[in-house]
Amino acid sequence: MKILQIANKVPYPPKDGGSIATFAMTKGFKELGHEVTVLAMSTSKHPVKASDIPQNIRDEIRFILVDVNTRLYPLRAIKNLLFSKLPYNAERFVTKEFSEKLEQLLTDEDFDIIQLEGLYLAPYVPLIRKHSKAFLSMRAHNIEHEIWERTVKQRSGLSKLYTGIIARRVRRMELSHLNSYDAMVPITGRDGEMLKSLGCELPLHVSPTGIKAADFSKYDATPEFPSIFHIGALDWSPNQEGIEWFLKNCWSKLHNKYPNLKFYIAGRNAPDFIRNISEPKVVFLGEVDNAYAFMESKAVMIVPLLSGSGMRIKIIEGMALGKSIVSTSIGAEGIAVSHDQDIVIADDPQKFTAGIESLLDNFDKFEVIGRNAMKFVEENYDNLAISKALAAFYKELI
Repeated sequence: MKILQIANKVPYPPKDGGSIATFAMTKGFKELGHEVTVLAMSTSKHPVKASDIPQNIRDEIRFILVDVNTRLYPLRAIKNLLFSKLPYNAERFVTKEFSEKLEQLLTDEDFDIIQLEGLYLAPYVPLIRKHSKAFLSMRAHNIEHEIWERTVKQRSGLSKLYTGIIARRVRRMELSHLNSYDAMVPITGRDGEMLKSLGCELPLHVSPTGIKAADFSKYDATPEFPSIFHIGALDWSPNQEGIEWFLKNCWSKLHNKYPNLKFYIAGRNAPDFIRNISEPKVVFLGEVDNAYAFMESKAVMIVPLLSGSGMRIKIIEGMALGKSIVSTSIGAEGIAVSHDQDIVIADDPQKFTAGIESLLDNFDKFEVIGRNAMKFVEENYDNLAISKALAAFYKELI
């Protein structure tokens, strides 16, 4: 099949959940023998040039990149608030330059499948329908309005008020486009059920982000024990909120009990409050050169998410490396793990702290959960099998 993936950020390098999910599927489609084109926005926040993508990848997959200015401008945000029905975070991705490139591509070529990577591409559906007869699918990386509704609960004052407006607009946008595609491809079964409950009547196929076990097997370092770590995109507000919650509610007790314990924080684009943390034994590293090598070098991974939606791909990657992980229920949402078998799940500060202690105090439990995690991912998240199932779903429908 000839497949066009459309993304609102370049999926290379695959360093955050969205880009990892998109690029994994791109590689899976290509490995199955399909012809794949990726049309993506090179944004102000994540600028990428074609030359940044290794030549061996560009030899197999065609990337068409369009520069899109997604900077936040206060006056534009106010104008959007007063005169637009679209949420500002979505409106920033609707540009003349990208529309023209998309129209040109669809006019010049025919595709069998067009796969939109996320809700913020939905405004381009009318243009796609006008210029293409391709089968159109929405790969829902998460329930977008759910992220914002959960975020509202963590805010206060004017921030809460404005975030509430965004949340309502995102919900309205998500629901208005719910049946405008030919198929819905949620990233978790839980999201699939939620989309159905919201009124989605399209053919639906759950397609999580997969991994290739061989990409992880080469990392086999002895971790620093005891140690705990968090890694993720630090410009994503749920990660920021989670770290702040953990430092405020859990860290002092852990530090008092384990004076030599270090908490490592890694990720790009961290806000000042994380960069300037002065808590004892908290080490901010920023963006690390090799995320997998960093993860393998530390002991317990924590995912203290209080908001968000979809699937936390860093959990899948951590499990593939055999990490023992402590996560909130929201962090582990959409991944069919078992508490105290593949992962430790805890939602309040006392239980979250106790979960970490249970791994630091019991090395046997620490090792068993890590081994179970690795086995779980190998059995359930093989990328080629996931890509093959989605391709078969498409072939049956077209």
